[in-house]
Amino acid sequence: MALTELRALDRLLTPLQEWLTPEVATRIAGLRADALTRARLDDLAGKNAEGTISPEERSEYEALVSAGNLIAVLQAKTRAVLAGRG
Repeated sequence: MALTELRALDRLLTPLQEWLTPEVATRIAGLRADALTRARLDDLAGKNAEGTISPEERSEYEALVSAGNLIAVLQAKTRAVLAGRG
């Protein structure tokens, strides 16, 4: 995801800070992928770096990376709420 896409996502998610309770923010901030998903992402990242990734795998990899970016931006918003800057 390009930096401009991350900035757009950041702007789109800013309103969420208004209704996030500390409890919900804490749960979102602690969200982590399970071990199987992390292992799959690592496998796909390796194949991507080696140039051996198939088109189907590339689509899966890009979806996982995009989802990870979404979660990362959302977690940044939740940390702001928890820090009292929401």
